[in-house]
Amino acid sequence: MSWLSGIMQDGIAYLYGLTGNYGLAIIFLTVIVRVVLFPFTVLQTRSTLKMQQLQPEIAAIQKKYKNEPDKLNKETMELWRKHKVNPLSGCLLLLAQFPFLIAFFQALDRYQPLKTATFLGWNLGRPDKIALPLLAAASTFLQVRVNTPAGAESSQSSMMFIFPILIGWMATRFAAALSLYWVVSNLCSIGERFIIPRMPVLKREAGHT
Repeated sequence: MSWLSGIMQDGIAYLYGLTGNYGLAIIFLTVIVRVVLFPFTVLQTRSTLKMQQLQPEIAAIQKKYKNEPDKLNKETMELWRKHKVNPLSGCLLLLAQFPFLIAFFQALDRYQPLKTATFLGWNLGRPDKIALPLLAAASTFLQVRVNTPAGAESSQSSMMFIFPILIGWMATRFAAALSLYWVVSNLCSIGERFIIPRMPVLKREAGHT
């Protein structure tokens, strides 16, 4: 992980040289990380679109077995397995981001100039107790929500709340720079969810949503 941390630190320094502001450097670095993750994001979006195509069949199963919860869960899982879709796809991108988050934390710990930098009134080297934790939690919830396939909400209901609470708590403990990175990353992910289905490569899948 140290090699990735070194790349993140070099990226911050380079982007600061271009922008003259560490907050902007973090924002641009986050966008670059999202570009690196973009192929994975496309695959996740395709899976989400497939789940949405299965929604009529899921609705039929729900109607048929509405009084048999065990049978309902079994038949729904069989349907997902048959069509090779993952009902937890809404959380996969969050998990993929964690190596970058850890690497950024390590880079922050080693990069002294960032510890005293400020951005929009936030001291990037110290935890923010209110605004950024709330933004981190809210953007995490929205990120999971918009990437959760229709019909899979019940299977992901706990994760949709556990992740935001966890991230919000972490944001009160760690430097504001880390929270800013996470918030911007989530906002990029939310935007991608509405842009990617309109790409030519996914035009057919998007037409079924």
